[in-house]
Amino acid sequence: MTQEARSAATGRKKIPPVAAKSGSQSPAADTAAYQHYQAAVQLVQQGKFDKALAAFEKLLPTAPFEIAERCRMYVQTCQRQINKRGLAFITPEERYDYAVSQLNGGYFEEAGEQLRGIIADYPRADYAFYGLALLDSITGRIQGCLDNLSKAIELNPKNRLQARSDNDFQNMVDDPRFTELLYPEIP
Repeated sequence: MTQEARSAATGRKKIPPVAAKSGSQSPAADTAAYQHYQAAVQLVQQGKFDKALAAFEKLLPTAPFEIAERCRMYVQTCQRQINKRGLAFITPEERYDYAVSQLNGGYFEEAGEQLRGIIADYPRADYAFYGLALLDSITGRIQGCLDNLSKAIELNPKNRLQARSDNDFQNMVDDPRFTELLYPEIP
């Protein structure tokens, strides 16, 4: 017996899977929602985050199930991009503090951008090299960690002592190059 025959025999209507999930009133409403979604995505791609945010927020309450979660993700992305534009740092130390907060929050790409920006503006900023070494350790980039920590120690030998007790270097403790960097042989 086919699904339609069983549905007819039991007196129940067969509900199409898409309509059951989306909660939309009609396929036409779903089509319009998808068109609005595509237009909002294009705004994101063009870097028009304010307009994209408004479009996604307008679409979200009536969005079909299939795109609702994507809309929420884009709302967060737009908000992060809008907030990022408003950043203005008076000192490189303020920028460093922001980078550390991003690192602690798991926003590794943003933290790396900020730390590299400090180094571009202040090539002798040992703390920025130290921050990049931490980032590299946390994300498993061993050679990058060694290179950046070496540069941080070269610029400020106190970084060697700091690194010895820094738990963020846990990924590196078994590497003999790391140990040699922190505990060099005395000639």
